[in-house]
Amino acid sequence: MEVCYQLPVLPLDRPVPKHVLSRRGAISFSSSSSLFGAPDPRQLSQRRGAISYDSSDQTALYIRMLARLGCGSASSAPERRVHRLLSFQRYLHSSRLLRGIPQQIPLHLLDGDYTGQARCMLEKVGTWNFDIFLFDRLTNGNSLITLTFHLLNQYGLVELFQLDMVKLWRFLVMVQEDYHSDNPYHNAVHAADVTQAMYCYMREPMLAKSLTSCDILLGLLAAATHDLDHPGVNQPFLIKTDHYLTTLYRNTSVLENHHWKSAVGLLRETGLFSHLPAEDSLNMERELGSLILATDISRQNDYLSRFRLHLDQDNLCLSNASHRHFLLQMALKCADICNPCRPWELSKQWSEKVTEEFFQQGDIEKKHKLEVSPLCDREANTVGNIQMGFMTYVAEPLFAEWARFSDTRLSQTMLGHMGLNKASWGGLQQEQTSVSEEAEPSTAGTNTENSAAAIARRDSNTATGGTSSKEIPQGSRES
Repeated sequence: MEVCYQLPVLPLDRPVPKHVLSRRGAISFSSSSSLFGAPDPRQLSQRRGAISYDSSDQTALYIRMLARLGCGSASSAPERRVHRLLSFQRYLHSSRLLRGIPQQIPLHLLDGDYTGQARCMLEKVGTWNFDIFLFDRLTNGNSLITLTFHLLNQYGLVELFQLDMVKLWRFLVMVQEDYHSDNPYHNAVHAADVTQAMYCYMREPMLAKSLTSCDILLGLLAAATHDLDHPGVNQPFLIKTDHYLTTLYRNTSVLENHHWKSAVGLLRETGLFSHLPAEDSLNMERELGSLILATDISRQNDYLSRFRLHLDQDNLCLSNASHRHFLLQMALKCADICNPCRPWELSKQWSEKVTEEFFQQGDIEKKHKLEVSPLCDREANTVGNIQMGFMTYVAEPLFAEWARFSDTRLSQTMLGHMGLNKASWGGLQQEQTSVSEEAEPSTAGTNTENSAAAIARRDSNTATGGTSSKEIPQGSRES
C-alpha cells in the first residue's frame, strides 16, 4: 500500500541533535551521586533532571507545579500557565520558543537506502513481527517520533482534530527527549514498541469497528507517553529512599502519576490542544491519565478480575464510552508487557534489557547499602528464571483473557510465541542448571522457583494498598 503523505525530513534523514535528546526535565538517577547527602555541585552542573536522589533539589518545584495542573482553569492566564509548566532546569537551559526545534547545524545524513527501508517498514507497521530495534536504527534513533507521527497521519487525526503541525512535531520531539536513553529498558524505543503494539490491538475487529477517533488519538498518545521520564528504578526504590515524589503521590502509582503529569505538562507547554474548547482539553487530559495509570502493574489483579467478570457475564457494550475506555486500558496493559509474546529474536532482546535494568537498580542498592529489591540481584537471578516467573504469574493470565475477548489470529499468535519463548527460556535454564549442579549440587535448580515465588509475593503485597517508607511494597516493574 502506498504511503499517501510525505514524512517530515528530520526523523528519517537526520538524527535529533544531542542538545534536543539531552535529558531536560527528566528523572536523573546517577549511581555516582550522593544518595542522602547534599548534591555534588559538579554533578548539579551536568544533571538537568527534574527528579534526582536528593529530595532537596530545587527541581522538585517542577513536580509540585505539575501536581496542581488539575486544580486551575484551563483558560486562565495561558502564558503564565505555560511558563509555570516549564521545568526549572528546562527554563534555565533552553529557550521556551526554541525547545523541541533542532538547531540548523550540519548533521550526518542517513543514506537514502536507510530512509527507503524505514518507509517500507512503515507500510507493514501493523504486523506483529515488526522489528522496532531495526526501525530505530533506520530512523537514527527517532523511532518514537517517526512511528507516532505516521500513525496519527494514517488515521487522519491531524486533519480531523486540526492539530498544528509545528506544535505536534515539537510535542513529539519533546516526548522522545524526555525518555532516558541510558535506561536499558524504559526508554523511547520501548515507548515506540508499545505504541506499535497498541496500534495492532486497536486494529483488531472487536475494537476497530467501535473505537471513535478520540479513542484512537488517546490510545496512541497514552502509549507514546506511558513511561515518560521513567527513572529506570521502581516505586519501592523511591519509597525506601524517601523520595519526594512518593510523598506527593502518597505512595500510590507514583511513577504512573508522574508519567501522566509529565505528559500533560508537554501538552500544555506546546499548546497542542490549545485550540480545543477548555472542557474538551481537560477531558482529554483526564482520560489520558486514566489510561496511563492503568499500566501500574501493582493493580494488575484488579483490572484482570474486572475484565474476567465482564467476559464471564458477556456484558461488554462497545457502544458504551466507559466500556470502550476500559478496553483501551486493557489494550494498553497488554501492549506494555507484550514482550514475551513477540517472536523469540525480539522477545529475547527485551528480556535481557529489562533484566539489566533490574540488575542496575540492585547495583545502586548495594552501593548505598540498601536492601536489594526482589529480582534485582544479578548474583542471585538470571534472565531466564525472571522471565519464566513473569510469564507464569503476570503475562499468561492477562493474554489468556485478552484472547477470550478477541479470539483472532493475532491473539493465537501471541499465545503461541509466549509458549515457545517460555520453552526456550526453560531450555536455557536447564543448561545453566546442569552446569551449576556440577559446582553446587545443593542449590542448583532452585533459582526459577525462587524467582517465581518472588514475583508472586510482590504482586500479592502490592495489591494490599499503600505503604510507609519503611514498608517496601514488592511490586513488579516490567511496565
